[in-house]
Amino acid sequence: MSFVLHIDTAGQIASIAISANDTLLVEKLNANQFDHASWIHSALQEAMHEINLSLDKLDAVSVTIGPGSYTGLRVGLSTAKGLCYALEKPLITIPTLQLMASVVECDSNAWICPMIDARRMEVYYAIYDTSLQEIQPAQALILNAESFLAELETHKIIFCGNGMEKFKPLCSSDKASFSTASATAAAMISIALGKFLKKEFADLAYCTPLYVKEFYSGSKS
Repeated sequence: MSFVLHIDTAGQIASIAISANDTLLVEKLNANQFDHASWIHSALQEAMHEINLSLDKLDAVSVTIGPGSYTGLRVGLSTAKGLCYALEKPLITIPTLQLMASVVECDSNAWICPMIDARRMEVYYAIYDTSLQEIQPAQALILNAESFLAELETHKIIFCGNGMEKFKPLCSSDKASFSTASATAAAMISIALGKFLKKEFADLAYCTPLYVKEFYSGSKS
């Protein structure tokens, strides 16, 4: 039996989950994006207490690595790395966009394009096939009426995530559709378990968030 803690603080809703192999044991959610840092530790204590499990019984920790909220990514990764260092457990990282794509239902010939709102008309996006293999890597894009025209000529594409609302009014292709499916930490279980069994672990010393764009704090030195 493998116990894994899953952490997702990349978006507006933060969540943690604990699984035993491929079974969800408990999940906690927090909808206040400005409270993720203070919420996560108390939520973890509550979750462990509810299932009567101690931290040292964990076999690994998985975390969404980005893109997403700069602050949220730092909160999630620092929490995950701290636990892994203290408990001497492996770290599993999951791209946020891949996680978003994993909960979208579609036929085998379609592609999935998760989008994260990056303010104004910009989004972070990637494209995956139905086996979650990457077709286009995570990148930033300023949307316009010509976005994805070439891709939509050859494939049906299902767009999802909060960034898709910007693209809807611009897109007239009959090969485009839009999904409201959303992912929380519970959806990380399958991806994390696959990586755990293959021993695809992140390097604790060098693992950093996937921001896609360089982070600027806005402060002056």
